[in-house]
Amino acid sequence: MSADARGLHSRTLLRRRSLPWGDIAELRVHRKSARTPLAHKPRRVSLVLHDGRERLLPPPRSRSSDDPDFDTEVEALRALHRRYEATESSKVPAVSYRTPRRGWPGLLVLCPVLLACAAMAAGSVSETASYEQAWKSATACTAGTPATEHDECLTTVPAVISRTEDNLPKRPSWLYFTDGRPLERLEVPRDAALEFEGGGSVELTLWRGQVMKVAGKNHVWRRDIPTAGGTAVFAAAFALAACYPAAHSLLSLLGRRLRDDRELPPALPFGGALVATALWLLPLCYLHPTTLFSSSVAITWLAVGSLVTLGLFAGAWHTTSASAPGAATGKSAAQENEEEFLPARFLEDTDYNPRGFGTHVVLDGGPPAVAPGPGRFATRPIPVERLTLKNVRRARSSDPVDGRWDVAELDDAGTPVRLAAEPADLARILRGLDLAKASVNTANPGQ
Repeated sequence: MSADARGLHSRTLLRRRSLPWGDIAELRVHRKSARTPLAHKPRRVSLVLHDGRERLLPPPRSRSSDDPDFDTEVEALRALHRRYEATESSKVPAVSYRTPRRGWPGLLVLCPVLLACAAMAAGSVSETASYEQAWKSATACTAGTPATEHDECLTTVPAVISRTEDNLPKRPSWLYFTDGRPLERLEVPRDAALEFEGGGSVELTLWRGQVMKVAGKNHVWRRDIPTAGGTAVFAAAFALAACYPAAHSLLSLLGRRLRDDRELPPALPFGGALVATALWLLPLCYLHPTTLFSSSVAITWLAVGSLVTLGLFAGAWHTTSASAPGAATGKSAAQENEEEFLPARFLEDTDYNPRGFGTHVVLDGGPPAVAPGPGRFATRPIPVERLTLKNVRRARSSDPVDGRWDVAELDDAGTPVRLAAEPADLARILRGLDLAKASVNTANPGQ
């Protein structure tokens, strides 16, 4: 691939393709999610055309999130694009798996799948409860028991184990019976196959055509009976699990009005609310699987727990809404004029930021200042008349700040300086610097 004043040119074995700069709306950097926290995040560059289509470039590409050569190539492409086709964007949007345009359709499909599993488990609760109750109430068959009712009572028959077959945990183990009576073989767990020995006499307990118990001289195996409480717990767990992708998809849908490179707030607050809900809902389902809406104790438990869950979800919604990018843009003019300390850092030592002491920028309607903390002590005014904005970009690994921050590249009377802050905070700070600079120029038109 090559680039010049006429546009981008790519060449393959089959064809050549050229794309004028005028057809390109913006450049984007795509970051793939890493499988582990320590793994590198590959990056590639794509072009967004004015008709809305997006085209991925073969080169440049990077196999890590820290590649100076890749950053240099991207900056060169952006410089050419800015020179030959002016754009409104002052930075390269970086689209990742946490941005509004990525990942939510798959999670939205996962939600009904989990809900279907929950519905199937919930539908089998009553049947499982009937089966469990029938087993608990079953008694031994007697001479007077009609032949048609033998399946509902317990029948005990003797048998001799001819051999056992204990396989690996992922394969079934078997007990084989002499002469194939009363059945040829029985599937059992591996630990049961290890306990029984070939040639040993056992007693088999039959119920509804199944072997429910094998009793030997030194070991007894019983078939696991599904319980209504356990089935209800599975249904509730699937329903709660479906709520997390639903919350993530909702945040993505509501965030589609945001810019493509603005990362969404995480759905972890909703995950915490779901975990807290599970702490009271799962025990309730286990203890009252069939009397959830008929027992006074269960109804009270359900009502109190629902109120707690409602409060937790309201708090999660408030947290994610407050931390959403752009949430601070709806403030009134009166609030904008109130004194506020925004976390921000000048990354170079200057006369107003000696030895990097500043951790906040003060905006209060007056001259912006650098502060060593959220307070007016030892603040230093920022000489806004000397500053000129050159570029705004996402923080790189070489910048000593949080990777989620943005960095504004400024010219301080010929000296390059960098100002870093959260994206929404940085936008407000730059707006405050522009307003203060305009006020200074108006008051001193000759300077």
